[in-house]
Amino acid sequence: MFHLAARAFTAVFTLSTATLIIGCGGSGDANDDVAGRGNSFPPTKNAIDDFTPGSTGDSNNASGLAKDEVRITMEVPESVAPGGELTRRNLRIVEPDTIRVYQTDQTLRELGSVEIRSRREDSGRTVIRFENGRPIGPNVVIEATYGNSRMRSLAADEDRDVKVNPFSEYLVANSLDRYSSGEFSQIMDCVNDVNGSLCLNKYVWPTLADQVHDFEIDIPGNLDVDGALALLEQRGDFARYVDAMADYALLGESSSGKIEASAANYHSVFWGVELGQTFLESSIAGSGQWGVRIAREETTTDQNGTGYVYPGMTLTSLDAFNIRVTSLASDIPYDRRALIHADGNEFFNRPAWDLNTHSSSPGAATVEDEIRLLAGRALYQSITGRGSSRIIGWTRNPYFMNAYVGGGTEQPDRVLSGYFSAGKAIELRSESGELKRERTLEDHYLSAFEMNLLRKEGFNRETLEGDYNVIYLSTRMGDESQPFVVESGVGVWQIIGPSVTQTMATTTLRRDNTGNVTVSVPADNPGQRDANWVISERQSRVYDPNSGNRIVSNGRLNLDRDSASGLDEKPDIAVGASTPNGSLMAFNLDTNAIGDGILVAAEQANVSPPSQGRYRLQGVGLGMEQVSNRLMHFDNALLVIESSGSARLEGRTLEVVHQVDAESVSTPQAQSPGTVSLAYTASNTGAATFSAGSLTLDGFFTRDQDQFFLQLRQTEGQEEVLGLLMATRLPE
Repeated sequence: MFHLAARAFTAVFTLSTATLIIGCGGSGDANDDVAGRGNSFPPTKNAIDDFTPGSTGDSNNASGLAKDEVRITMEVPESVAPGGELTRRNLRIVEPDTIRVYQTDQTLRELGSVEIRSRREDSGRTVIRFENGRPIGPNVVIEATYGNSRMRSLAADEDRDVKVNPFSEYLVANSLDRYSSGEFSQIMDCVNDVNGSLCLNKYVWPTLADQVHDFEIDIPGNLDVDGALALLEQRGDFARYVDAMADYALLGESSSGKIEASAANYHSVFWGVELGQTFLESSIAGSGQWGVRIAREETTTDQNGTGYVYPGMTLTSLDAFNIRVTSLASDIPYDRRALIHADGNEFFNRPAWDLNTHSSSPGAATVEDEIRLLAGRALYQSITGRGSSRIIGWTRNPYFMNAYVGGGTEQPDRVLSGYFSAGKAIELRSESGELKRERTLEDHYLSAFEMNLLRKEGFNRETLEGDYNVIYLSTRMGDESQPFVVESGVGVWQIIGPSVTQTMATTTLRRDNTGNVTVSVPADNPGQRDANWVISERQSRVYDPNSGNRIVSNGRLNLDRDSASGLDEKPDIAVGASTPNGSLMAFNLDTNAIGDGILVAAEQANVSPPSQGRYRLQGVGLGMEQVSNRLMHFDNALLVIESSGSARLEGRTLEVVHQVDAESVSTPQAQSPGTVSLAYTASNTGAATFSAGSLTLDGFFTRDQDQFFLQLRQTEGQEEVLGLLMATRLPE
């Protein structure tokens, strides 16, 4: 391999002190002296000209690299190098003055040299080969300078396309120093397999170093490097993702396990609510926008015939080289509806978007103490309107997944999670077969519920018999007099055969066309959603290599008013799914009357309520007052039951605020409002309530006592808040 590289590139040399002097030389002059420098790179791959639905935003520029090689690209804010080549996030690609590679620890001091070879490509970029193998831990830093700007990146970057920019510098500067010397040694022991058994979490750092570059956060042109770092610190979703992944790296091998089955497939019931800002139409550019996403099945047709995509997730277990690995991937087609709320309380109902997809990049995860599934999740870009006059690219930021897995270690019957992911809609221009990024059409901030229920052939509706506790949250958009309505209900189902008798107390939060906000509670409209419905199996078309296409019952469900829908018909109320034993169901509501939402039904407990336990609290609150809208995502908060009568809530949220008159929408802000003491009551049927002042969490727990589903209701000053939370048990 070496002699081939030597023929292709003219400059190959060995370094041990690992300092490279490149280009114009770093004299230490002020940034003004280098700001006028042009970019000396000839054309090469640039993410701004490379929007593809099979990537996660950060283009992979690793082609042509030999084993243990990485390619270095330096990206600086516009103010540092206005003449640099424009790339995504308003950064500029420059040729660094110097590149240094060295070992470090949690103090970020330089501890020693690294044996490398370096070559310079015709494009002007530097490629480094690590003589003793490419690092996968956080102990090797690549440092680059341009004028007075100095930034660092970890050499462990998973895709070997090492970008040195404000995002990588933030990771280096704000994650390693959180460790003690003992914790850093623990991480490096895992990386180096000191204990003799291979350690899964050695791969956290390559994932983290790579995924920070998937965040779509623009750096304003007037900021220098320090200003860019301060901006990233204020982005609650980015900063908390870095913190969560750094904590994840400390998870001990003794507490991690795997899903025992070689593969487990799940039906996904997905619902997300978003608050963002639209720039699509010039007349209302900057206005706030609510949005809702619900999972859909998708029919595709190509030269091979017709195919069917059902929202789903797959967990796969690998036992390679004695490493216990659980890998997961998901593909969730979804519908999206949106409502623009402009200054002066003007409302515009956004026409339906093309069917889109929420798809996660396959990757490793860790099962902690058999009940939590942990991973950093990257989401694929997607494209709508391809071939039309308006092609839109959709990007989604990574998130840290802390999901509950339950119902058996061999094949868990549920994987439940709530998470936050920001993103953009970007206008794309087709040129010579490539899709080039143009202007930003939307910024959107999404709080999502994802309930994955085990798929199993032979499911029978007769499994669903008896009494269930039920909860839902939905939104309705576009009514002329009441443009935006949020509705939540808590009640019970009685299922006898295909018949569902629902008794439901509802709470409704409304904004009318003058901007006024009102709330109706169960005392105002008792039994508003009492109903008699029909539940039935919703069969799936599956492909079998041996027998071809088959139609099977595997846990998908229809909910109708009077009679069961047919195979490909849209049901009256909802499409959903059940666990194989019928103990938990979830549905995507889709009706004109109730709206677009999520409904969860769990078998009534018939057990004593939990008297203690720690629960991860995830979910969403939608807040409205006269002059503002607020999206409040519960970002892995903590609900602790201390006794049969008391509990506490340790708040932790990400919040997005839309100021209507100012036509401003904030970026996600991390909030930690402190601890709230709660009164706690529960019954043997599973009903449960937590309360403190105007805050009420009302819902139910499941028979295994590991999950609570709770309606959030609160009045804060002039603001009314309504939402849905999911509390799932944590390891003791």
